[in-house]
Amino acid sequence: MGADARPEGKWISTVRLGPKSQIVIPKEVRDMFGLGPGDSLLLMADVERGIALVDPAEYADVMSKVLGSPSGEEGHS
Repeated sequence: MGADARPEGKWISTVRLGPKSQIVIPKEVRDMFGLGPGDSLLLMADVERGIALVDPAEYADVMSKVLGSPSGEEGHS
């Protein structure tokens, strides 16, 4: 499957660890997500499922919905 044949908004690529064990996020992926120098990503790792990088704000929104508001933020009468 050529690069033009992949579904819009999807990307798969192999990356290699550099000499300092760092990876480079491909330019196409950085552009897709609007990532640039100084941006933060949340790294999640699971020995059975692998490694994922996510937007910390998106993860916080999901966790707030799952867990509810942090203690002290709910209006108790």
